[in-house]
Amino acid sequence: MRDVARRAAWCGVGLMTGAASAAVELLFIVLSGLALLPVLAWPRGRQAVLRPVFAGARRLTQFERRRLGTWLSVSVSPVYEDARALRYIACRWALGALGAIVLLSVAAGLIYSTYWMFAWIVGDVEHPWAIVFSAFGGLFLLFLAVQGVIGVAELERQLARHFLGPSHQEELERRIVELAASRAAVVDAVDDERRRIERDLHDGVQQRLVALGMLLGRALRSQDPERADRLLRQAHDESRQALADLREVAWRIYPTTLDEAGLREALETVAERSSVPVRVEYELAAEPEKATASVAYFVVCEAVTNAVKHAAASRIIVHLWAAEGVLCVRIEDDGTGGANPMGSGLFGLARRVDALDGGFHVLSPPGGPTVITAELPCA
Repeated sequence: MRDVARRAAWCGVGLMTGAASAAVELLFIVLSGLALLPVLAWPRGRQAVLRPVFAGARRLTQFERRRLGTWLSVSVSPVYEDARALRYIACRWALGALGAIVLLSVAAGLIYSTYWMFAWIVGDVEHPWAIVFSAFGGLFLLFLAVQGVIGVAELERQLARHFLGPSHQEELERRIVELAASRAAVVDAVDDERRRIERDLHDGVQQRLVALGMLLGRALRSQDPERADRLLRQAHDESRQALADLREVAWRIYPTTLDEAGLREALETVAERSSVPVRVEYELAAEPEKATASVAYFVVCEAVTNAVKHAAASRIIVHLWAAEGVLCVRIEDDGTGGANPMGSGLFGLARRVDALDGGFHVLSPPGGPTVITAELPCA
């Protein structure tokens, strides 16, 4: 309730300022029209008049941008054409006048709804029921006027974004730049993953297989049956460890549980394999898409691995929920904090999330806790 009242108050101040600026804007539009009328058929003269007109429109628009940002929390790009600024001023003065009417209605509603409080001071009350009815009418008018304040504020927001927001061509160009950056991030992520797999195979499985071959060779060359048997037992243990390392590499590439049992079971498996207690809070009503589920899994897996290896955490909470077409993933640990978002692991996760046009945030102050959040678009 307090937030609603504060928002209404800020909107009211913004509309009061907008009502005052509407008078200046109306005068500016009238004078600009009178100045342009004699030179409409003269191109050079029209251009000479339009230059100061555009300059005035840009100054008024800059004032409106500051007003919208301060009182109505509307952020408008400072890059727009002079002609669009002039069209915006030509339309906005009418909205400012509407805001003034709504504010007058608010004042009238306040007066009528509170008249009963001081009517006895003004004079004798001869018709108390009339005062009661006027109070109820004032409250009803006040309610409608407050709704009108919020409605006019929303119209201000839409009008500014319509005239001063990016054009369709600018939106397409921005989207092309985002897609190019996303494609480059996907290529980099694939290269990083390939190098990680090569490193895991070289440092883990390959070393195991080399040791296995050496043990078998020594067993074949040994003339002592007991020593050969001992070497064969060591080779057998080494082969089992090599298989375990190979399964670990395959699991990190892509877990089969994700396809067979879904995201929830895959995350439960991550929690079971972790040496630190992990609590999974899964609040998704339906299974997300394959690409989204895969990115969510790797975000959780990498975040849990980092918390175990580097943060000295004793407790990890994984929370997944959906809100307005977005899959939200939040991993929190009670470790030492200080995680570097530009490190290889977290930076790779950020690029995975960017590839789906998602958002990735890391909050890790020194001393902890560390909170990693990913927002992934999903159907």
